[in-house]
Amino acid sequence: MAQNTVEESRRTPPAPLTPLTPLTLLGLGAMGTALAGAWLAAGHPLTVWNRTAARADALAVRGAAVADSAVEAVAANRLVVVCLLDDASVDEALAGADLAGKDLVNLVTSTPEQARARAAWAERRGARYLDGGIMAVPPMIGVPATGPYVFYSGSAGLFEEHRATLAAPADTRYVGEDAGYAALHDVALLSAMYGMFAGVTHAFALIRGEAVAPGELAPLLRDYLTAMSRTAARTAEQLESGDYTKDVASSLAMQVAGKGTLLRTAEEQGVSSELLEPYFRLMERRLELGGGEEDLTGLVDLLRR
Repeated sequence: MAQNTVEESRRTPPAPLTPLTPLTLLGLGAMGTALAGAWLAAGHPLTVWNRTAARADALAVRGAAVADSAVEAVAANRLVVVCLLDDASVDEALAGADLAGKDLVNLVTSTPEQARARAAWAERRGARYLDGGIMAVPPMIGVPATGPYVFYSGSAGLFEEHRATLAAPADTRYVGEDAGYAALHDVALLSAMYGMFAGVTHAFALIRGEAVAPGELAPLLRDYLTAMSRTAARTAEQLESGDYTKDVASSLAMQVAGKGTLLRTAEEQGVSSELLEPYFRLMERRLELGGGEEDLTGLVDLLRR
């Protein structure tokens, strides 16, 4: 009996694997090409389109179907991902496409209002819509160890249905049904990044021409900025509680008093202070309003118009 069971199991074909979701990708710039490569590597049937057709050649060799037009590419699959240059290029590429019944995922960098307008536009044309903000550069795509992820907002149903497919190139973080929230999170983080870049730029300018090697300063900057980044949690707590004096380590008044040293050092080193002065002016304004015992959190309110 046992032998018959074994022989029968050998004759029974294995259960078919669940096929991976096919999708269409519009746009094969550096990021689009990286996304396409990740989906192909994961085994997803992929249709691609790009205005410059030659950019699809290498992907075709790897198994991608290449559409002659955006309209043809959209017609090929229900899930359509857009990774074009800007919002205007989305209008141009999808002008003649039938979006009824499609699931449209827009990874074009945009503003929150542009994303909301695009969501309404897609809904009028019969599509579900998801907006995305990519928090990675192309070499990070498809390499989980580097920490890439994408903010998504818009249709919760679309996101849940296609979560596994969207996670193939990079981790996913859904931030709400308001279609503008992915762009909002994206731009908030990018804005903080450029503030950090400004500080790093000023720091390296100060040592330029001195017997201090940039390579010696770099790890010190990295470690110090990492430590200072922990203040983000305290700022959030103060904003939520409304108490800007809670757990203050260095008051606004103390920091305004100390800014002169930073400005004088810049002058002595022959370095422009234009990256520092706007922030210092905000600090002075908040001090004039009576915020001397506060943390720097009150500056957030000054920026609100």
